[in-house]
Amino acid sequence: MGGETLAALHARARKTLRGSGAATPDLDARFLVEWATGTTRLDALSAPERIIPDEAAGILDGAIERRLAGEPVHRIMGERSFYGLGFRLSRETLEPRPDTEALVDLVLPFVTQRIKENGIADAIDLGTGTGAIAIALLSRLEKLRAIGVDIAQGALDTAWENARMAGVSRRFATLKSDWCAVVTGKFDLIVSNPPYIPRHVIATLDREVREHDPLVALDGGEDGLDFYRALASDSGSHLYGRGAVGVEIGAGQLAEVKSIFAERGFHLAEVAQDLGGHDRALLFRL
Repeated sequence: MGGETLAALHARARKTLRGSGAATPDLDARFLVEWATGTTRLDALSAPERIIPDEAAGILDGAIERRLAGEPVHRIMGERSFYGLGFRLSRETLEPRPDTEALVDLVLPFVTQRIKENGIADAIDLGTGTGAIAIALLSRLEKLRAIGVDIAQGALDTAWENARMAGVSRRFATLKSDWCAVVTGKFDLIVSNPPYIPRHVIATLDREVREHDPLVALDGGEDGLDFYRALASDSGSHLYGRGAVGVEIGAGQLAEVKSIFAERGFHLAEVAQDLGGHDRALLFRL
């Protein structure tokens, strides 16, 4: 449809998505209209009668069809905000989600202190995906260097592009590895948001997650704890003295993950909650 006003596009998108069963149809509509038309929330308020070109309206129509088919809004847009930065997505990356910001907040003071002590710090982000955790830390700490590790080359390519867009690529490197398989050297911080969903639970997840997030980034094994075992086993040999490991966990996993790391000589130093008040991020020290 051509010649529609910005206000009309917003109204049509809201009406269509409200009938779709989406959890947040009005917000989805706003995101998609702004993305397709290159406008902002301020434009919708100050220039609602602006005529939108046919091409942009067609892009919006295609996006709405994809949303009606169950594709997540940020997958359609190809990007998502995290820690105040924009991150491009790809088929081989998870969407960085707000709850993971708790992990960044948790490890930031530790790395800041290491930089004060030594003048510089090194971190490695295992299962980096979009690079969100490492890049968020790099954006806050000019004396930090980081490596993003992932088994998927597509994820590493995406992470590198995100580092470039954030202006931190000179201090960011990528490494293709199955966790620590080819990792060498030592670091002040090992950080990870590993797959932690028990395999039998994946089929019960929301359609948006199970059909559009990469399975390898979700499947934590039979009990969801496989990758914590690997991290606890491998981390000690890759940490400088008094180094730390920061991990995100799933609901109800704190006690089990704490026990897994304790068996490898780590103690739980700090816990952080997510926006819903659930234990979400843990910091371990040797």
